[in-house]
Amino acid sequence: MSRATALEKRLGHRFGDAALLEQALTHRSHGPLNNERLEFLGDGLLGCAVAEVLYARFPELPEGKLTQLRASLVRKETLAAIGQQLGLAESLRMGSASITESILADAVEALFGAVFLDAGYAAAKAAVGTAFEPLFARLDPFAVAKDAKTQLQEMLQARHDSLPEYRVVATHGEAHNRSFDVECSVPALRLTTLGSGRSRQRAEQQAAKAMLEKIGA
Repeated sequence: MSRATALEKRLGHRFGDAALLEQALTHRSHGPLNNERLEFLGDGLLGCAVAEVLYARFPELPEGKLTQLRASLVRKETLAAIGQQLGLAESLRMGSASITESILADAVEALFGAVFLDAGYAAAKAAVGTAFEPLFARLDPFAVAKDAKTQLQEMLQARHDSLPEYRVVATHGEAHNRSFDVECSVPALRLTTLGSGRSRQRAEQQAAKAMLEKIGA
């Protein structure tokens, strides 16, 4: 069994267009036809698919809890672990770069984007469900960790300090492959931090995480 076939079996999807799978597994260090555009597509699709699954699984949960659950699943560390389980490290086409957690996470998003282009949303959602099922099964909606922005806000409120302010200070790349630099500031503490990400929300989370570390929380 080839690596591609084994990956398709683990993912639960057989590609009609094998070129899409190859592109999803190609890092930008390998050449111009790489997985960055598919990653952009998969990022949006993944958030939607996970939100739909959580909405159906936990009909009693309010919006805030659902948002926390989604944030706990759709993050770099979780996606990288899924990439390892799918065996992406052995399948990626790399140039001079070495495989990092971020590269694995990006490849997982690209893979879901490729499934979407190959067979539509239902197939992509099914692939997400297959990859995330062990995590969905273990979810405890009352024990989920709060995201960095929520932790920072609650900590500052408890100290009666002013709330953090977020500001986009730079954007990079074309519209289809844009990344953001966001500054987080806490005026009362005279502190600022910077975060970067493929979306403004991710960049804000990174900036909030850096602020928590700077404050020592």
